[in-house]
Amino acid sequence: MVNNRHPAGQTVPGIISAAPVGPPAGLEVISLAALRARTRAHGTGLDVPQRPGFHQVLTLASGTLRQTVDFTAHDVERDCWLWTRPGQVLQWGDLTRAEGTLIVFERDFPGAATVRAARLDDPHARVLRTPEDGAAASLRVATEHLEHEFQAPGRLPRDAHGAVLRHLLDVLILRLAHLEGSDTPVTGPSETFLRFRATVERDFARTRRVDDYALTLGYSARTLSRAALDSAGIGAKEFIDRRVILEAKRLLAHTDLAAARIADRLGFSSATNFAKYFHQRAGQAPIAFRTAVRGRAESG
Repeated sequence: MVNNRHPAGQTVPGIISAAPVGPPAGLEVISLAALRARTRAHGTGLDVPQRPGFHQVLTLASGTLRQTVDFTAHDVERDCWLWTRPGQVLQWGDLTRAEGTLIVFERDFPGAATVRAARLDDPHARVLRTPEDGAAASLRVATEHLEHEFQAPGRLPRDAHGAVLRHLLDVLILRLAHLEGSDTPVTGPSETFLRFRATVERDFARTRRVDDYALTLGYSARTLSRAALDSAGIGAKEFIDRRVILEAKRLLAHTDLAAARIADRLGFSSATNFAKYFHQRAGQAPIAFRTAVRGRAESG
């Protein structure tokens, strides 16, 4: 698997790369035991905040593992699935307490139809998924088949082997993306909210004003607030602010950018205004947040 690519100012590495010779670039299937051995061999850990540019899908065969994704902790158990998407900040828990499989793939490795059907680019997709018994068995079989083929290069011509791996990954992520179980919402968000959410994702660094989004989308500010409240449980302004704070936290945790640079990147007129905004909503100063997040990784 290729190393995590990150822009200037980002210093924390992603998964250490050592994919076996043979499989095509863009995919790696690795056991947690092999991942532990790899980190020991390189003298590095995975508990520091990472922001990978690729997908990571984790499932456990035994034990438990607490993974923190975008500063929210998730307890992963047997037959649970944790899907971390590009751009999210991941902090690994204690790898010695679990056994399982990690599947790492680039966004363009699955087939184009699968990318669309699985909504691969959805930044709001559920992180933790818990399938019911029948679905869990199907996912185990799909994972075992993918892992077996990944570890068996040379039995097919390289192009054919790559096609087999792509199809097997497609099967797995389509099943995973369309799970129906106890954690599946009964009703989905409204079309108005989906349009608002997508526009916030695009423009949150440009404007934090609800009126600007209402003008762009052709709704009233009241309509957007009602749609956000019905679908997300919070008002439109709070939804925008939470997205800005999330990006600020990601940059503080995973980069060494100064607060002034982060403020500029997020559309603030000054570092002072950014610091005040962040403190009001996160409960601490930006640099204090950075120190606390990195300190937790070091102490763990």
